[in-house]
Amino acid sequence: MLEWPGNGPQWAAPAKEVPGRMPVLIVSAISAFSDNYIWLVRRGGTDCAVVDPGEARPVQEALRREGLQLRHILLTHHHPDHVGGMPELHRLTGATVFGPADARIPGQYQVVREGNEAHLAGLGLKFSVLEVPGHTATHIAYWGHGCLFCGDTLFSVGCGRLFEGTPGQMQASLDKLASLPPDTQVYCGHEYTLANCAFALAVEPDNVDLQVKMQSVKALREAGKSTLPSLLGEELQVNPFLRSRVESVIRAARKRDSSASPGASTLGVIRQWKDNW
Repeated sequence: MLEWPGNGPQWAAPAKEVPGRMPVLIVSAISAFSDNYIWLVRRGGTDCAVVDPGEARPVQEALRREGLQLRHILLTHHHPDHVGGMPELHRLTGATVFGPADARIPGQYQVVREGNEAHLAGLGLKFSVLEVPGHTATHIAYWGHGCLFCGDTLFSVGCGRLFEGTPGQMQASLDKLASLPPDTQVYCGHEYTLANCAFALAVEPDNVDLQVKMQSVKALREAGKSTLPSLLGEELQVNPFLRSRVESVIRAARKRDSSASPGASTLGVIRQWKDNW
């Protein structure tokens, strides 16, 4: 488990809001299991939301420690390490729960789909819902206020395993995320960045941006710090799964499968390569 300085969640300092501009978010990481992140979102008051609470206990501890009230829960997909704590947190707080249409998610919640918005009334925030299948069939992401909460679809320098989807679905999902503004902050579900960088360097050993990223990530992890959020614009330069149409990535894929072509075909080859890495 990642330990934060002071044994508490890592907080961003609240910034002053300017009328007519985007609301200021304070996003903090709560560690869960061995490498999960539960994202806690607030605006400086006592009301807050959490994204993908796989465990209830660390969320309860953070709420108690910081004097916060949980008003909303956002779920990206059905896997237990992302939803396991939701029923208990909902029972204790009465928080509004948003999630994808999936019978495998326990309890009652508000189903949201592409084109919907998750309105966090207690925080005065709203997030657009994006359907991003690939890792699971019903995976969704939440985008708004300069932030992307993408669960296990997009990782820093990686993407999720294709448990229920196809390379074509994942390619379309990643293309959708790649089209967001480059200054979007990416909050994914796991601390996988160091291992992802090692694999990405096997794919693109001459990628200078990736080499620099690896050194930065090593330094952060050696200091016990999170590597997240990442910036989408940087991911486009270093993440091989967002670069499946780049010649160097296609060339690496063709060394393993000579029939690999740009896009989903290359993504499928390197995803299988990563699965056996």
